[in-house]
Amino acid sequence: MTSFVSDPQNIRLGIIGMTEGNGHPYSWSAMFNRFDRELMQKECPFPAIPDYLYLQDYEKMGIPGARMEYVCCDQRRDAEHVARLSLIPHVVDQSEELIGKVDAVIIATDIGSEHVRRAKPFIAAGIPLFIDKPLCDNHADLAYFTRLFEEGYPILSSSSMRYCKETVPFHHGKLQEFGELRLIQYGMPKKWETYGIHSLEAIYPITGPGFVSLVNTGSEKRNIVHLKHRDGYDVLLTGIYDYGNLGGLFIGGTKRTTKIEIGDSYNSFRSQLVAFIDFLRTGVRPFPWQETVELMKLVIAGIESRALHGQEILIQ
Repeated sequence: MTSFVSDPQNIRLGIIGMTEGNGHPYSWSAMFNRFDRELMQKECPFPAIPDYLYLQDYEKMGIPGARMEYVCCDQRRDAEHVARLSLIPHVVDQSEELIGKVDAVIIATDIGSEHVRRAKPFIAAGIPLFIDKPLCDNHADLAYFTRLFEEGYPILSSSSMRYCKETVPFHHGKLQEFGELRLIQYGMPKKWETYGIHSLEAIYPITGPGFVSLVNTGSEKRNIVHLKHRDGYDVLLTGIYDYGNLGGLFIGGTKRTTKIEIGDSYNSFRSQLVAFIDFLRTGVRPFPWQETVELMKLVIAGIESRALHGQEILIQ
């Protein structure tokens, strides 16, 4: 095992934000540092965040041996607000100012086309990275990040949906009770470009790799996505902009069906962050890089198929 940090029991983190509709700098930092119990309730611009933070045992919060020490946002006022609510001691104006002050950086923004630009200063400095989903949304950037992986660079990216405790019993092909699998179905609100990966990574630990094609017959605000898996079953994913509820994840086979209600956001986010800290400490990836590659190909295929009015895209 090779640690990516000099002191695995005292990991100093920095976090980068923010993009529209993405409150991860608030919530993820609070999972490391705890939070101001009065201000988070009164001032957090994302009501869902205090809703799930306040359900936790405050005294037991935190991830042992890791702290969020620095925050940098595109707008300093955002960074200062995150720091106040999530108890981050230092605010910087430019992301490059984190270099030499932290052991690893979390890029908590969800516009895939921006991630190469945001990551490059840290890559040049050799700082380990966690990049929020989706890692990228085009083939050129996927090739760039894959080269980094092949060179041994410590980089990790995922959706928190990979870690949903509600679906874990069905991960890694534990589907015998369903007979022959026929259909998996799930849906997400907002944009396919930013939230499609949530649907994809919710189902991926269940299906495993092997998607052969994708069709998106929807529109920018109403994505209707049909995927075919090499094992002969279908996956239907929706990305409807103003969806009011995540709904359930449906699994159907020849023997039985089930609908899984997913709801514990705190557990999913925290498990994702713990996986990154474990990766920093041990050098062992929580899942193969090739899974990230296939997932990004599916995100990109969803964009391409929609632009081509529902043309089937083969997954190479």
